[in-house]
Amino acid sequence: MMNADLTADPQTLNKPRRGRPPRSEREFIDTREALIRSGLEVITEMGYLSAGIDAVIKNIAVPKGSFYHYFKSKQDFGMTVLDAYGNFFAHRLDKFLLDVTMSPLSRIDAFVRHAGQGMAKFSFTRGCLVGNLLQESALLPEDFPEKLKAILGDWESRIAACLREAQQSGEISATLLTQASPEQLAQIFWSGWEGAVMRAKLFRSAEPLDQFWAYFRRSLRS
Repeated sequence: MMNADLTADPQTLNKPRRGRPPRSEREFIDTREALIRSGLEVITEMGYLSAGIDAVIKNIAVPKGSFYHYFKSKQDFGMTVLDAYGNFFAHRLDKFLLDVTMSPLSRIDAFVRHAGQGMAKFSFTRGCLVGNLLQESALLPEDFPEKLKAILGDWESRIAACLREAQQSGEISATLLTQASPEQLAQIFWSGWEGAVMRAKLFRSAEPLDQFWAYFRRSLRS
């Protein structure tokens, strides 16, 4: 094959090619982010196994063929969506758990209220994407379980830090802490929380969230 003529007229080299203009970086980012947002909605409602590509692209005017321009497979897309959700939720937790204007346990109170309001906003059709995928974990591609464990571990560390502050301020029984560390209590919190979220979806009510937290909070004083 002959090499390109490096002495060619610059005007010729810069002449726009016919056809569709090249995709800009901004367009790439916007479309990719729109797909991720749509994926968050669809997978949170339906789960990963039931979610199809058609459902993801339905409301964002992206041709199905273009989906694979941004993601090489449904698995690649699912992992990206899971990462995005993990980061989003971590920031949401920080908004409440790092609010030093409130006592540590009051911060968790505020988080629980906000979560209930968020579920009510969508008529309890959406719960926790991680919780949904935990129910499907045995059938998910092999990379998913480890990613789910990592995300849960990250969330647990945030709750554990808040509980440790509560310990230092005297909001948690000293006797309890001889039986379970803040890290262990955080694991128990998330196990119960995910069950409460599923129950809230079933009964279309935030009451299971409130009941769980009220019981958990009382147990911290025993």
